[in-house]
Amino acid sequence: MQRFDERGRHIDRKMDQHKEKHSMDLVAYWQQHVAPYVRARFGRTERGASMVEYALLVALIAVVCLAAVAFLGKSASSRFSNVGSAVGSA
Repeated sequence: MQRFDERGRHIDRKMDQHKEKHSMDLVAYWQQHVAPYVRARFGRTERGASMVEYALLVALIAVVCLAAVAFLGKSASSRFSNVGSAVGSA
């Protein structure tokens, strides 16, 4: 059974137009309000990049310190032993 409104138009067509208009309003709302918020909130910021850079620098400094201790550790230990025995015999 087909239904008609007061002007004689088919009601299902009117409902389709209303749904289409409603969905267009939803898209417009998304573009005007939600999308800019999402871009501003989760967009590209330099804050996260600088934290990563600082973490990499700290890691590099730690590796250099460990390498220096490993490389110079035995040499420094033998020198301290030599100095200690020289002071003890003097």
